Amino acid sequence: MTNKFDAITLEILWRRLVSIVDEADASVARTAFSSLLRDAHDYTCMFTDSRGQELVQGTFCTPGQAGAMALGVKNIITGTPLVDYRPGDVFIVNDPWLLAGHLNDVCVLSPIFFKDKPVAFTACVFHHADIGGRVASDNREVYEEGIFIPPLKLYDAGVLNQSVLDLIRWNVRTPEEVTGDIRSQVAANHVCAQKIIEMMTDEELDTLDDLADEIIGRTEKSMRAAIADIPDGTYPYRGLIEGTGNRDDIHISLTVVVKGSDLNVDFSGTDPQVDWGVNVVYNFTYAYVFMAIKSAFDPDIPINEGAIRPISMTAPDGCVVNCRFPAAVAARMQVGHFMTEMVFKALAAATPDNIIAGSGGTPAQTNIMYGKRGDGRPWHTMIIRGGGLGASSRKDGHHCAIFPANGANTPVEILESDTPLIVKSRELVCDSGGPGRRRGGIGRKMVLKVPQGTGAPQAPTTIAVQAGRYIYPPDGLFGGQPGSKARFLRNSDNADPGGLTFCDNGDTISFYSAGGGGYGDPLERDPATVAQDVRLGYVSLERARRDYGVVIEPSTLGAEIAATETLRAKRKSENDS
Repeated sequence: MTNKFDAITLEILWRRLVSIVDEADASVARTAFSSLLRDAHDYTCMFTDSRGQELVQGTFCTPGQAGAMALGVKNIITGTPLVDYRPGDVFIVNDPWLLAGHLNDVCVLSPIFFKDKPVAFTACVFHHADIGGRVASDNREVYEEGIFIPPLKLYDAGVLNQSVLDLIRWNVRTPEEVTGDIRSQVAANHVCAQKIIEMMTDEELDTLDDLADEIIGRTEKSMRAAIADIPDGTYPYRGLIEGTGNRDDIHISLTVVVKGSDLNVDFSGTDPQVDWGVNVVYNFTYAYVFMAIKSAFDPDIPINEGAIRPISMTAPDGCVVNCRFPAAVAARMQVGHFMTEMVFKALAAATPDNIIAGSGGTPAQTNIMYGKRGDGRPWHTMIIRGGGLGASSRKDGHHCAIFPANGANTPVEILESDTPLIVKSRELVCDSGGPGRRRGGIGRKMVLKVPQGTGAPQAPTTIAVQAGRYIYPPDGLFGGQPGSKARFLRNSDNADPGGLTFCDNGDTISFYSAGGGGYGDPLERDPATVAQDVRLGYVSLERARRDYGVVIEPSTLGAEIAATETLRAKRKSENDS
């Protein structure tokens, strides 16, 4: 019989479920080997009911991983009858089409047994900085991008399959780090499993499925109510994503169809998949479509199977957002991260207060760097950089934000201890935020030095860039202006972000992240706020006058109100004519 949960009990149990996943999440920070996981937090923990329906995910997770896992993990679980799982089984897989879209995202999945039967599954996806292969975005097929792991048993009834671990070890550059991170994944699943068993024992539950049905059902009802607030209609958008180097731009066509409490996003008319590494699998595209709807219309609704059900997606087989094997997919975020922004743009006229302008952290600015130390030991690291967040109708954009992905900053001290590189500077870039009634977030500059002399690595040091916004800056909305473009320099020369850059000892590498787009007419921005931006170094005196029509007194850096009103009246008259 189905258990009945009153509102108070349900809330207590829900909060306990969330704390269980967050405890597993915290274990990763204590046990992971790589800074990408420990510090940048590029991983996601979750668990499902016995039917593979996502029940809870970590509070701090990566939307691309989490959204793709919700679809992929369910398919993996239901692909094997429940009676075939055994206590102690642990599976490992990084098939991009089955899960999160590229080989670096490795999933470890474990059944949870209680009273001799599987009652749930726990899974975590880690972004492993090193998965072997050639790391550049100009790869032509997935075969070049690293080791491909189909669903395999890493542990069979509690017994380690050493051959699987050895196979991975011999295909990566930093085997101790990679295998250490895999063991961290196993540990995170163990924490989650143990805490779920404790909860079921405490609450005298024989199954989680009844509780899951209650939580998922309530979530679906709330998500449908949020969608029902969007006016019914068909909302098309056609966007452009830059090709790097001499590659063609990529056209994305999408149509958002809202009908009652159901929402569909159709990508008919989108360009076919391409012969370089920005192709996106269905799951990853869906993840950022879902991100757009969820974050815009009710960010407080729990994320589980119920939130997914009202949102559907269609995409032609073989298009760039639903690519076929063996397409190259390593840099899939260079296209996939734009899906959230494009759904926002499609819905801009219908719900202008629920969206933001283009962001400099879309896509995430990803740098993979590797080489050998002076004594021949290999080193390999990956950092993720944000740009300025797009402004909204209510707020300026945040600085240095990764959006719509999630991630944290890698501290200078960690980067310098993990690699031979030296961080010369990190700073905000003046005048990079798009002007508007609400200003776009400020972009940033990071300068690295490959040392010479004592402590210098063996040349060359290899850098791969997976990023964007080098050609087309983040757009503004409703009269807001674009943010600044991204830049990538080797010494003082522009470098190609589409391939591998080989650096000599003594080289200086500069990464500029784009600024966010502005929202609304810049001439409507409060002059006192513009003056504050000048004092903080976000906006220069010249751009305050040119972009905002605000005259700043140079000695006090305060706004001259009378002169500003005169200048703005002149600008508006010129615009009207």
